[in-house]
Amino acid sequence: MATLSQWIAGARPRTLPAAVAPVVVGTAAAAPLDEANLGLGLLAVLVSLGLQVGVNYANDYSDGIRGTDADRVGPIRLVGQHKADPQNVKLMAFAFFGAAALVGLALVAISQTWIMIPLGALAVIAAWKYTGGDNPYGYRGLGELYVFLFFGLMATLGTLYTQAHEITALGVYGAVGVGAIASAILVANNLRDIPTDRESGKLTLAVRLGDRGTRMLYVALVVVAVVMVVLISTQQVFALIALLSLVVVARPMRGLLAGATGRDLVPVLASTGIFEIVYAVLLAAGIALSLSVG
Repeated sequence: MATLSQWIAGARPRTLPAAVAPVVVGTAAAAPLDEANLGLGLLAVLVSLGLQVGVNYANDYSDGIRGTDADRVGPIRLVGQHKADPQNVKLMAFAFFGAAALVGLALVAISQTWIMIPLGALAVIAAWKYTGGDNPYGYRGLGELYVFLFFGLMATLGTLYTQAHEITALGVYGAVGVGAIASAILVANNLRDIPTDRESGKLTLAVRLGDRGTRMLYVALVVVAVVMVVLISTQQVFALIALLSLVVVARPMRGLLAGATGRDLVPVLASTGIFEIVYAVLLAAGIALSLSVG
């Protein structure tokens, strides 16, 4: 039976910034409309965290029973390393999905944004189908698209919509920015796993692009995040301070471009997660500063 520390490690805490960052940016995007609501933002964070942990356990279960996680570098695999019963891991995944759904219903009821119910249901289905089911799209190179759509666009714009009841250009720019970085986290993870994924038949985007193409994709996603800050600064000039977040990822990215492999890519993965939350917080601070000065 897995220990508590192993269950926590199986939740993959390093990926959790991808759940918090879009809510921070979505709430900040509501501020120029004078509609930012920290209470609704907190509920949105709980929903996003529930989905993130749920999908992490779901991936552990689905990859584990397929044998994909039999020989991995990186975080503990509860099923693949025989640390926990597969059915218990599956149950944990759906427990977090259920918790996210309940908090999501409360968020929708309070904000009166009923359109979010089918969108939320779609998010849960997509989370399970990522590596679960008969034809998981994560095995067909669509994982990064899933992350961009659900932990970028939907999480950010959903947060904005529940607070302001509208979508703005600033919100879209912010959603694209955090979505790009969230996708970069997965790109770094899948770059590390190219050898084992190729051997097990898991055709991730990294496997399809190859080593060099995957490294270039990572850089391109970081560039997209930078461009979005510049676009936001045309409306809120002090948003440019978000560019300071590049300090977090500069050194690990140099290692990635220098050809780091295996365990040497773990710092890249961890730093990209930190980069995303620092990017989001600085972007929100820049928007707040622009509003106060203006």
